[in-house]
Amino acid sequence: MMKKVAAIICLLLLFANTNAQDITGKWNGMLKVQGMELRLVFHLTKSGDTYSAIMDSPDQGVSGIPMTTATFDNSEIKLTHSAASILYTGKYVSDEKITGTFVQSGQSFPMDLTREALEKSKLIRPQEPVKPYPYYSEDVVISNIADSLTLNGTLTLPTKEGKFPVVILISGSGPQNRDEELLGHKPFLVISDYLTRNGIGVMRYDDRGTGKSTGDFSKATSLDFASDVESVISYLKLRSEIDISRIGLVGHSEGALIAPMVASKSSDVAFIVMMAGTGVRGDELLLMQQEAIGKVSGISENDLKTLATINRGAFDIILNTTLPDSLNTKMVKYLNKVIDDFPENTVPPGMSREDFVNMVVNQSTSAWMHFFVRYNPAVDLQKVKCPVLAINGSNDLQVPATANLKAIEKALNEGGNNKVTIKELEGLNHLFQESNTGNPSEYATIEQTFSPIALEEILKWIKSTLKTL
Repeated sequence: MMKKVAAIICLLLLFANTNAQDITGKWNGMLKVQGMELRLVFHLTKSGDTYSAIMDSPDQGVSGIPMTTATFDNSEIKLTHSAASILYTGKYVSDEKITGTFVQSGQSFPMDLTREALEKSKLIRPQEPVKPYPYYSEDVVISNIADSLTLNGTLTLPTKEGKFPVVILISGSGPQNRDEELLGHKPFLVISDYLTRNGIGVMRYDDRGTGKSTGDFSKATSLDFASDVESVISYLKLRSEIDISRIGLVGHSEGALIAPMVASKSSDVAFIVMMAGTGVRGDELLLMQQEAIGKVSGISENDLKTLATINRGAFDIILNTTLPDSLNTKMVKYLNKVIDDFPENTVPPGMSREDFVNMVVNQSTSAWMHFFVRYNPAVDLQKVKCPVLAINGSNDLQVPATANLKAIEKALNEGGNNKVTIKELEGLNHLFQESNTGNPSEYATIEQTFSPIALEEILKWIKSTLKTL
């Protein structure tokens, strides 16, 4: 009888321990990808039987990102973010540790979570300026009345008093803070510092829904980000220190796609600088990007051809479908067929078929992706009449230089714009770092944040252009 009672007590204790598993609170993880380190923080809460989670990415200056779903069952945790195609699955080991895998856009990386705060390996970034700066700096708040949001940013001027030309820095894709901070680099801080020291005012700001700016980044398209730029222009026109006849736009990557959108319909834009800007339709660019990065990463020609075929099929569905419900249905059907036809090229290890399909559908049917794939920048480039500098690095694998610079020049010339300067800078990658291959895996390991050669080209062209205005 005593043995039976002891067994029952042990069983009760087992159930008590299982039920006592408490995953709520703060969990820290370190994502390590080919020499890069990125801290992620998950804040888990529970209301009744329902879990919810918020994610921070402190190294990117992003916090308070609501996860789409959060579940915890039988010691298994699953967190998803549909818009960013993120899936985290983990096994609860103890109150101090969760072992798991982080998946984004089909790429899988091991990442454990701990209660203990994590510190990154110290990175050397010799170009990053150190306060006090030898110029005037002011944090500002800008209203986008049409979209009911505010943009928080920093305006730097050569001196507090005076009247200066100014450029607005427009960031690349993904939620970026005012420094366009990524992988330990702050390229917009470096650019802003360089230009302001050389007599050019600079306005940079946190993207909507990022940093201190309000709004919902996940539902925005390039058109919405263009609306934010227009709000910044309206704000600058009210500042007495700004020479409103000499307001320019300097965009990087997607920002270089947005700048012509704004300039094509605004007489307030005196000039634009396109850094790694696109000149071809979105689907063409993504296929170029996949091939260029795939080659340098060692993917075989046969696998690259298969991936291109798969992605072309998906892009064709996006190009020919306008209704969201119909797009969802067609994409689910297509992806399931792709998995059946190419099982070895699709579902990543450790990921279920259902999770993979949901992840890709959420990514490919998002408002941003639907717009980007269908958008042809040539349409707006043909309407730009102000002076344009378009620069790119020969090692850029995300926006291959030759094809895109040619397309940009062609569109501008077709629109009758003869105030165009096109430059391909040897050896620079997508971030304008001096690089070996241009592979994105190098970005974090390169100490340089932004090539001095590119900085000089931009400044020289802006100063020369200002003399003509």
